[in-house]
Amino acid sequence: MLISTSLNYAGGFKESADRVADLEQAGFDIVFVAEAYGFDAVSQMGYIAAKTSSIKIGSGILPIFSRTPTLLAQTAAGLDALSDGRTILGLGASGPQVIEGWHGVPYTKPLERTREIIDICRRVWRREVLSHDGLYKLPLPPEQGTGLGKPLKMITHPVRSSIPIWVAAIGPKNVQMTAEVADGWLPVIFIPERAKVVWGDALGKGMANRSPDLGPFDICAGGLVAIGDNLEHVRDMMRPTSALYIGGMGARGRNFYNSLAQRYGFEAEAKHIQDLYLDGKKEEAAAAVPAELLEKTTLVGPPGYVKERLAAYKEAGVTVLSTTIIDPDPRRVVEQLKEWSE
Repeated sequence: MLISTSLNYAGGFKESADRVADLEQAGFDIVFVAEAYGFDAVSQMGYIAAKTSSIKIGSGILPIFSRTPTLLAQTAAGLDALSDGRTILGLGASGPQVIEGWHGVPYTKPLERTREIIDICRRVWRREVLSHDGLYKLPLPPEQGTGLGKPLKMITHPVRSSIPIWVAAIGPKNVQMTAEVADGWLPVIFIPERAKVVWGDALGKGMANRSPDLGPFDICAGGLVAIGDNLEHVRDMMRPTSALYIGGMGARGRNFYNSLAQRYGFEAEAKHIQDLYLDGKKEEAAAAVPAELLEKTTLVGPPGYVKERLAAYKEAGVTVLSTTIIDPDPRRVVEQLKEWSE
């Protein structure tokens, strides 16, 4: 099992990027760079590529609505060249609040867009003469433009003709599509003991239609990690973030994370958290996050307990453990996690 972590997109830009060199030395395999409505992820990924030599660098995630499919392909190819083949293109639909509020783009047909973008990116990297007739029209039809557009292919030669594409998906249909056409899946909230019940049908249908040419399907999931005795209070660090996603990421009736928490069995709790959060009672919403949810979405406790949690993730099909490590010596923790996951 590989070990990954994510940079804080709200923190110091250069300071976070400089820290990745230390993460690489500590044994991390992958670092993901988030993008919301602060600095872009791509600039930071390029900077990280120049300061590291082995750690894989993933976008976590680039929204599918804010860039054209061919620009996404160009960006990934450029980053892959700078990093000597260490790029993972993480894609996701984000949500209406950000896409329509920040980018001013209608939040429409996210599944169809994701599928078409993946297809177009792979054709760009293979340097095919590009034409596409779907949600995206390439070239643009004469009646929608000047009529001067023509099919083109990438001028430069990518380092790899196939760059891994991982998709952040939380809806059943989106997860099914991800298992069918993507290289990896980035679930936001993942409870390994309940993964089969919540995701089994969608993953099964997607894998049944998956081309053997795509190879193995990666699942990247995990949470806060702290190894030792009497550390249960560390889980409380996740309360504000959990309350934000479950309660504040969307409106009533249109919060994907809230719906997911309900599918995991926390129906009443998720609704209560949302009511509190949207009423401006953020601290109360954080306090209302169930202890069971925090326990099941983290790896915090004595070595034997964390080893059991790690085994549960592995049993659920997780191939990359996503971590936020709380320890003065992250190298020690990474070494333990890798030893226990063998």
